[in-house]
Amino acid sequence: MQLWQPHTAPGAAPTVSTTVSLSGAAGDVVVELSGASEATSTRVTEDVWLIEAQSAEGISAQWRIPCVSVSAFWTPDSGAHRWLPPSWRAPKTSSLAVGAPAISLIGTADVNVCTVALADGVGEVRFSGGVVEETGEFLFVVEQASGSLSLRIDLSDRPFSAALAEVAAWWGQGRPLPPTPRAARLPAYSTWYSMHQEISEESVEVQARLSRELGCETIIVDDGWQTADRGRGYAFCGDWEPNPASFPDFSGHVERVHALGLSYLLWYAIPFVGKENAAFARFEDKLLTYADYMDAGVLDPRFPDVRAFIVDRLSQAVEAWNMDGLKIDFVDWFARVNPPARDGMDCPEVSEGVRRLLDALDVRLRRAKPEVLIEHRQPYTSPGLWPYANMIRAVDCPLSPQENRQRTIDLRLLAGPLAVHSDMILWHAAEPPQQVAVHLINALFSVPQISVDLTAQTGAQRAALAFWLGVFREHLDTLQLGVLEPTGAEHGFPLVRAYDERTTIIARYAPLPVRVPGEGWQDFLVANADSDPAVLLVGETDEQVAASVHDCEGALVSSPRLSLGPGVTIVDVPTGGLLRLRRTNQEG
Repeated sequence: MQLWQPHTAPGAAPTVSTTVSLSGAAGDVVVELSGASEATSTRVTEDVWLIEAQSAEGISAQWRIPCVSVSAFWTPDSGAHRWLPPSWRAPKTSSLAVGAPAISLIGTADVNVCTVALADGVGEVRFSGGVVEETGEFLFVVEQASGSLSLRIDLSDRPFSAALAEVAAWWGQGRPLPPTPRAARLPAYSTWYSMHQEISEESVEVQARLSRELGCETIIVDDGWQTADRGRGYAFCGDWEPNPASFPDFSGHVERVHALGLSYLLWYAIPFVGKENAAFARFEDKLLTYADYMDAGVLDPRFPDVRAFIVDRLSQAVEAWNMDGLKIDFVDWFARVNPPARDGMDCPEVSEGVRRLLDALDVRLRRAKPEVLIEHRQPYTSPGLWPYANMIRAVDCPLSPQENRQRTIDLRLLAGPLAVHSDMILWHAAEPPQQVAVHLINALFSVPQISVDLTAQTGAQRAALAFWLGVFREHLDTLQLGVLEPTGAEHGFPLVRAYDERTTIIARYAPLPVRVPGEGWQDFLVANADSDPAVLLVGETDEQVAASVHDCEGALVSSPRLSLGPGVTIVDVPTGGLLRLRRTNQEG
């Protein structure tokens, strides 16, 4: 049956060069390749296949899988929902500066149905397809513009999170990536939501001192340091010199923050050159585009002198002011247009210009500070950017803890070696402490970035913040480096589990039962972000364990000795509170 597909002339059908037959838990799958001069398939494991194809031009691949017991469609762009799209939906594009080349079709109970990834994290890739109305199948279409294709198809029925973790491991194979510094994984304070552009040496140092007392290890100073303008535009980006009225002695200011025990990162909107900056006149004819509503142009990184200028401007933060790293913002703007190459450029594609820019910046920064901290954010999450960052943050979602949860979990699934950071955590001044704790629990499996005025917090709010930052720090290895198993992708992950050989930590965002396995743990923690305090523990073995229940501020509420079953045990855990179980008669 010929299917109607958008962007295709009526009656047109792709010319199939070759077909590849695969098999897996979902049954037999036939992959049709168009534009390929040759193709090979390799069985990596029982249900995982690698297809490699060559072409003088672009290649496309498509195949179908029956939609049987299918519940969600996962993509790295953290869409608001995970519903199954129709096959005529517009394609999703991934390139170096936006997205990541992977998707996953998920079955009931969060099992993998089909996870797809491409090896190329630099070139442009298009994913399209969805539910075929005529047959009840799910159509996959993958198109890559480059002349070769390396396509990984996972047809196993294990948890989809495990399938995506293997994709990240595959992307990292054979790549000499610098290790992620421990400092990248420790709680941070950001000035953006709490202060916006109203920043100065004095105000930053006040928040730095208070945040350090509460458990933060890094401060990120955002937009406003480079301008006296407070209009929230980007007209004053590009020269990247401190506003002398607010930061008269940047080096001395950084030294004072360091004396508090904090690392210091500085914000840069890397593509922008604003109309009020001297650099604008210099590069006005070397822009990818000009955005009127931003009052700024987007520099074209295909010009060597543009790259050299950006690298020089950003490097002074580390070389001259002794910063510990940079928050590099808006890399995805480089991906918005790709006009034809012109004289003076040394590469035809914008993506290659971006890669050369970030590579040159990385070399220079590491020359001054080998463990420099670099933050990127959604949507520029491509594995092609892994060599140039060690922190990746959820895109802005102020005062939306549920979105922060979904975005940070999505990032964790494919982040590889990078430390995943929450969007800056913000709450209203009147927020009760248990809801402050809920905000923090929603970011439990990432590095929390706090962005509230700490001078305005009540004692209870500060206590909740200090308690949960302590939990983040105490269990950092389990939360960030352990095995991650989110459940309910179609519902935004209402229950998430992380574990290692000793500790299991579960965050509960809905009134769902918590299964306690009979083995594999010494310490078992349940963070309750739901309004229902009745936590149902479903045990597997008949055993007694020591328990402690803490409220949102860390105060001990009760310390019962529990019998886990088999069966159901109900424990009251206040909203924003924490349940700890500990085995005392075995090693794990």
